[in-house]
Amino acid sequence: MKFRLEIVTPERLVYSEDVDVLTLPTVQGEISILAKHVPLVSIISPGEIKIKKDNEIEYMAITGGFVQVLPHKVIILADAAERAEEIDIERAMRARERAQKLMEEKRGDRISHAEAMAAFQRALVRIKVGQRKRKIK
Repeated sequence: MKFRLEIVTPERLVYSEDVDVLTLPTVQGEISILAKHVPLVSIISPGEIKIKKDNEIEYMAITGGFVQVLPHKVIILADAAERAEEIDIERAMRARERAQKLMEEKRGDRISHAEAMAAFQRALVRIKVGQRKRKIK
């Protein structure tokens, strides 16, 4: 049994298809959603989204946002989301290096250090997801 998954960012509709299973990171931990899941609303943590559809798995990087789960539809409002094939790994590696350097420079400034740490985490997620390929399971 499938359900509709929609992933929306301020810039665009990233994804809108019927899927079998969705796994995503929330502030309470990773959750998997199937059709007829109990309704819920949660904050999404930066990380990797795994979408299973017709024995294929697709990965996406997400920087955070909100998820609303309804019995036959899941809506993700994301700050940013990218499919694995959209990620420029070299650019993500440069972003990781810049963030790492900034973290070292801003150790004494808690706010700037936290912002640099968040940028570093986003880059790591993008690299991880960018290196994945669509898999048959």
